[in-house]
Amino acid sequence: MAQRAMLHVKKGDTVVVLAGKEKGRSGKIMSVNLKKSRVFVEKINMIKRHSRPSKTAPQGGIIEKEGPLHASNVNLLCPKCNKAVRARSRMLEDGKKVRVCAKCSEILDQ
Repeated sequence: MAQRAMLHVKKGDTVVVLAGKEKGRSGKIMSVNLKKSRVFVEKINMIKRHSRPSKTAPQGGIIEKEGPLHASNVNLLCPKCNKAVRARSRMLEDGKKVRVCAKCSEILDQ
């Protein structure tokens, strides 16, 4: 049985871009590709794709959409510190495992 790949971020997290042309910008993760370790962040790394008219897009033309970023180029945004931080995992009293900020110990999972 193959092991499932794990990333430090997941869909719905607010992240900060650490490298590339979008460095310093933040956004919410829309989707994650575990096999390629890529994330799609809202309004970050916008790319243009040309499409011909079809039933789904009757107009056709140039479509702008988000491009993938490697997961190593993003870090979680701590709501308390308001900075890009690393995450640690901690067990709560009820036995639930959550991610916490490495600097201020604020719980990052909702």
